[in-house]
Amino acid sequence: MKPHPRSLLGTDHLTVPEIEAILKLARRMDPKRAPQLLRGKRVVLLFYEPSTRTRTSFEFAMTTLITATSSSIEKGESLIDTGWTVTSLGADAIVMRHPSSGAPYLLSRFIPVPIVNAGDGLHQHPSQALLDALTITNHKKRLKGLRVVIVGDIFHSRVARSNAHLLSKCGAEVILCGPPDLAPDVAETLAPGITVCHDLDVALLGADVVMSLRIQKERLAGKQISLEDYIAQFQVTPQRMRLARPDAIVMHPGPIVRGLEIANEVADGPQSCVHEQVANGVKTRMAILATVLKAVQ
Repeated sequence: MKPHPRSLLGTDHLTVPEIEAILKLARRMDPKRAPQLLRGKRVVLLFYEPSTRTRTSFEFAMTTLITATSSSIEKGESLIDTGWTVTSLGADAIVMRHPSSGAPYLLSRFIPVPIVNAGDGLHQHPSQALLDALTITNHKKRLKGLRVVIVGDIFHSRVARSNAHLLSKCGAEVILCGPPDLAPDVAETLAPGITVCHDLDVALLGADVVMSLRIQKERLAGKQISLEDYIAQFQVTPQRMRLARPDAIVMHPGPIVRGLEIANEVADGPQSCVHEQVANGVKTRMAILATVLKAVQ
C-alpha cells in the first residue's frame, strides 16, 4: 500500500505551491477557532518519545484526540498493530513521533488514514520547518534569495534536515555550520543550494536568518571539539551577530541551552524570534491538520 496522499512525512516531498498553501492557511489561523475548524475530526497523538513544544502545540490545534502513549505502546504492541487499533477506533489522522528514522513512512504503508510526522529519529521534522518558514516570512518578504545560517549539531538534527529541504526548495541559500564532527561535508548533498561551513564568522557574513540548534553535551564526548571550544567557536553572541545583516532575525527550535549554543543577550534580544516560533507552532499545526483532514476548502 502507498502512503495516504495527504500524509505529511517530510519536507523533501512537498512542492513549493503546497508549502505556500500551508503558510497562507497558517496566517489565517486563530487558535480559538480550532474547535469549530476541526469539529468532528478524531486525531490520534502517537508519541513514542517525549516532547513538550511539538506535542503541546498539536494538542492545542486539535479538538478530539486519542493519546496512545501509556497503554499499547508500553505493553510492547507492534507499531503496525497500534496503527490499526487506533484507526479502528475511528481516527481520521495520526500525528506520530518516533525515535526510529522512517517509522512514520513504514506505518503509512499499512493504514488508510493520513500520518503527520512529528519527528522521526535523525530524519525529519516537517511541521517545525513549516513553522520556521512562517516565522521567517513574517519578517521577510519572501524566502527566495535569503541567506539562512543553521548552526549547531547538524548531523543529529531532523530540524536542520527538514529546513534544508524546505528553504532551499523555496530559493533560500542555506549554510549549515558547525564543527566537522557535527556538520560533515556530506550534508551538502541534502539538496541543491546547500553549503557546509566550519567557520561561524564566515557563515554569518550577510546572513538574513540565524538559526541555532540545541547541543546535547553528551554528544560532544569523544569528538575532536570540547565543550569549551564549541562555545568559543560556535556560540551565537552579540559580537558575532554584528557580522549578519542589521535586520537579521535569530531563531531556535528549542529547548535552548543558555550559555552554550546561544548567548542570553541574543536569545532575549530584539532580533530574537524564539517565542514567536513557539506561538507559530499552534497556527502552523492547525493549518497542517486542516490540510490533511480537508477541513478547509
